[in-house]
Amino acid sequence: MGYRNGVTRIEEERKREIEDAIEYARSLIHLTGAAVRIPIEEIGQFNIVLSKGIVFNSRGLARMLKGCAEALLMGATAGKEIMEAIDNDSKTNRLTRGVILDAVASEMVDDSLDWIADYFNGQLRRENRRLTKRRFSAGYGDFLLENQKIMYDVLELGTLGVELTESFMLVPQKSVTAVAGIMG
Repeated sequence: MGYRNGVTRIEEERKREIEDAIEYARSLIHLTGAAVRIPIEEIGQFNIVLSKGIVFNSRGLARMLKGCAEALLMGATAGKEIMEAIDNDSKTNRLTRGVILDAVASEMVDDSLDWIADYFNGQLRRENRRLTKRRFSAGYGDFLLENQKIMYDVLELGTLGVELTESFMLVPQKSVTAVAGIMG
């Protein structure tokens, strides 16, 4: 939220309010996730063919996966409860707290993908392999949002309480998917 220790000045009462909102958000967030390793069969200039008949069309993703033998598909959600609280805060004009809840949920769900990547990197070290430093999410660059459907199905995100809209958005909103490459 832009706070920088030693630079940003904030009154003690306001700081307590923010800290209370952060703790409240943490109590509402129930992180769950899923990931799967899938062999890469072919990487072209504009597409990637994975086993199981999965095809992603994206020049950017193809560049990132160049030299990788497998892809790691991962997804995570912060759950519905945090989104209900954010919506409620918006409806009851508690906008500051709602913004804080939103920021905490965004950070935590993104960090959950980092946790998943770290977990797999630990496993991959035993194979003398590692994940790419970058990851691609559907909707980033030329990796179209429509790819979210493939990710949703492969990761079985419905079992985590996540839904997919007709416009390929994940619900609850604080849910994410990403692809990383496995090198080595």
